[in-house]
Amino acid sequence: MRVARTRSFVAQLLLVLLLLVLAPVALAGIDAKHPQLHEVFPGATRFGDIEGTPPAAAVYRGDKVIGYAFETVMVAPVPAYSGAPINLLVSIGTDGSIRDARVLEQHEPILLVGIPVQKLYDFVARYIGHHVDDRIVVGGGASGSVRIDAISSATVTSMVVNETIMNSALKVAASRKLIAGAADTGAAAAQVRGDYFVPADWQALTGNGAIDHLQLARQAVTDAFKGQPESGLIDDPTAPAAGHGADTFIDLYFADVTPPTVGRNLLGAAAHAELMKQLKPGDTAIAVMANGIYSFKGLGYVRGGIFDRVHLLQDGKLVLFKDTDLVSMNDTPLRGKPAFAEQAIFIVRNSGSGFDATRPWTLQLMVNRQVGPLQSIYHTFTSDYRMPAVYSTRPEAAADALPADAPLWMKVWHGRRLDIAVLLAGLSVLTLILMFQDWIVKRPLLLERLRVGFLIYTLVFIGWYGLAQLSVVNIFTFIQSVLHGFHWETFLMDPLIFILWVFVAATLLLLGRGVYCGWLCPFGALQVLVNKAAKRLHVPQFEFPRVVHERLWALKYVILLVLFGMSLQSLNTAEHYAEIEPFKTTFTLHFARSWSYVLYAVLLIGVSAFNHKFYCRYVCPLGAGLAVSGRWRLFEWLRRRPECGSPCQVCANECEVKAIHADGRIDFNECHYCLDCQVTRVNDHKCPPVVQQRKKRERAARPLPTPIALITPANAPETREPAPVAD
Repeated sequence: MRVARTRSFVAQLLLVLLLLVLAPVALAGIDAKHPQLHEVFPGATRFGDIEGTPPAAAVYRGDKVIGYAFETVMVAPVPAYSGAPINLLVSIGTDGSIRDARVLEQHEPILLVGIPVQKLYDFVARYIGHHVDDRIVVGGGASGSVRIDAISSATVTSMVVNETIMNSALKVAASRKLIAGAADTGAAAAQVRGDYFVPADWQALTGNGAIDHLQLARQAVTDAFKGQPESGLIDDPTAPAAGHGADTFIDLYFADVTPPTVGRNLLGAAAHAELMKQLKPGDTAIAVMANGIYSFKGLGYVRGGIFDRVHLLQDGKLVLFKDTDLVSMNDTPLRGKPAFAEQAIFIVRNSGSGFDATRPWTLQLMVNRQVGPLQSIYHTFTSDYRMPAVYSTRPEAAADALPADAPLWMKVWHGRRLDIAVLLAGLSVLTLILMFQDWIVKRPLLLERLRVGFLIYTLVFIGWYGLAQLSVVNIFTFIQSVLHGFHWETFLMDPLIFILWVFVAATLLLLGRGVYCGWLCPFGALQVLVNKAAKRLHVPQFEFPRVVHERLWALKYVILLVLFGMSLQSLNTAEHYAEIEPFKTTFTLHFARSWSYVLYAVLLIGVSAFNHKFYCRYVCPLGAGLAVSGRWRLFEWLRRRPECGSPCQVCANECEVKAIHADGRIDFNECHYCLDCQVTRVNDHKCPPVVQQRKKRERAARPLPTPIALITPANAPETREPAPVAD
C-alpha cells in the first residue's frame, strides 16, 4: 500500500514537472512574441498559432476559446501619413469587446520628433472596452456614433489609427463568427441595374474600374516568400533564376460581368444572355482572365473539389468556389481585349454567402510554394474591387453624407470641406494678383494692402490654423514614394497640404519658386510681418556685404544635399535632422515644445527684425529644393528695362532679399516675387528712365513764354517813376 502511494506521489510529481517544462512550449505562439498578452488574458492556458483569414491567434482557457489576438498590419493595413501602416497588437474577447490595443510600430513624422509618442499610446488605449461593431468617429459628429477626441495636432494619424483598429477588429470578429457580420447595416439596399447598357471597349472598361487588374512579377513573389523555406523543385516558379525576376508571374484581370455594360461588351450579347439564365436572383458572375506561368485555377484541381487559389473576401467573409460554380469562358469579341491563356467565370451563389456585389470586395490570389513532397507554404496577394456606381441603383443619401466604406482620405476631405474652400478662395485671390500684376503695381498702396493682408491670411489660416506649412520632408517623402511604390492615398491624407503642393508645382513650372516663398510660406510671412513692424519702430537694419551675401546663399543648398543624402539611407533620420526647419515648433506645436526648439525658432524670428528673411535666404532647405525644381520655369513675368543695371541700380539697392545683380538681372532662384521692383519700375519719381520721360512730358506741356518783339506800348506793363529819396 505504501509502495502504491509512493508511486502515485512520484507520478504526480513527474506530471507537475512535465507541465512546468511543457508550459513554455505550449505558450510559444504569439505570446512568445508578445508576452504582455498574459496581462490581457490572465486566465489563458495556451495561445494558438496565427492562422486563418484574416490571420489571428486564438486564446484558450483549457479547450475553450476566450479571445483572439492579432497584429493589424496582417489584417487591415491602412497607409498612414508616413506612407506606412501603423502596426498595433489588438486583443478581442469572444463577446466582441476590445480587450487591449497597443502600438507595435509606427513611422509618423509628427511623432518621431515633436508630439510625445505617449499621446499615441494613450489614444490607442481609449479603444479598450469598446465593442468591435461600435461606430467610433474621431471627433464625433455622426448620430449614433461614439466620440473619441483626436490627438492634438495629429488628426490624420488619429483617423488612421481609428480605421486600423476598428476595421481589423471587425474583420477578425466577423470571420470567427463573434458577431453577425460586418456589412453596412445602415446602408440602403442596392441592386445591379439590368437595364443599363453603354457600348464600351477594353480601354473604357479598364479605365473606369469595371475591369480590375492584379499583376505580379516573379521577383515580387520571391520577395513575399523571403525568409521561408526554399522549394526543392528544379524550376520553382516562386524563385526565378538570375535575370528573370522581371518576368511575369501572373497578369490577371477580373470583373463582375453581371452588369450588362460589362457582361454584354466583354462576353457578347448572346453569351451574356445565356450566362444570366444560369444565375438565380442575387447571384453574381465574376470573370477572371490571366496570362503568366501561374494558373489561377490550380493544376491540382479535381472535379468535386474547391478552387484553392482564387477567392473573394467581403466584410471578413471568405467566398470559395466549387466546381459547380465554374462556367467556361470562350474568346470574346471585346475590341482591344488582349489574348489570355486562361480565363473562366465563377458564380457567387447568393444563398448563404451574403455577398453584395454593389459593395466593395477583394479578390484573393493564393500562391503556393512546395517545400516538400507533401508540404507547401502559401502567400496571398489581393486586389480590391468596387463596381462603378452607375451600374447599380442605390437610394440617394443625404447631400453631405459619405458611404461608410468610403476611403479614409475621402473622409478626411469631407470633414475639412470648409477649410478646403477657404484655401481655394485664397489661392484664387493670389492667382488674380499674379494675372493682373501689371495693373496692380501701378497702384502701390493697393498692392501693399493686398500683400500685407494676404501674408496675414497665410500666417494665420495656412500656418497656425490649417497646419499646412510645407516642409522639405514632403519632398523626400515624394521621392521615396516614387522609388518604392507610389500611392496617391499617401498624399491625399492631408487635403490642405496636397492642394498647396499642386498649386506650388504649377507655379514652379510657370514662374519659379518665388510665388510660394513670397506669398504662401507661413514662416516666410511671419518674418516679413515682423520685419515690417520692426521698420515702423525704426529698428536698424543690417545687411551682409554683397560678396558675403552671395556666399551665404550656398548654405541652404548644402543643407538640402545633406538631408537628401540622409533620406536615401533613412527617411526617419532625415526627418529628425530636418528640424533645422522651425516649422513644426512654430505652427504644428504652437511653441509647446522643449525650450531648445522654442529658443531656436524665436531666435530666427528675432533675427528677421534686423535682417529681412534671414532664414529664408540662407538656411531654408525647402526654399533650396524649390529653387532647384523651379529652374526650368516657362515664363518671366517680372519686367526689366534696358537701363537696369547700367547705369540704374535703384531696384538692386532696394530689393530686400538682394536677388537683383549689379548688372540688373533678377536671380529667379532667390527671388521671392514680392513685386517691389515692378512697383519701382513704373514709378515716375524713382525709376530714372521713367523720371526722365516724366520730365520731358512736363516740359512739353509747359506753356511757352511770350516773345519780347510782340510787346507793344499798348500792352506794355505800366511803370512808375521811383519816389524821390528824402535828403
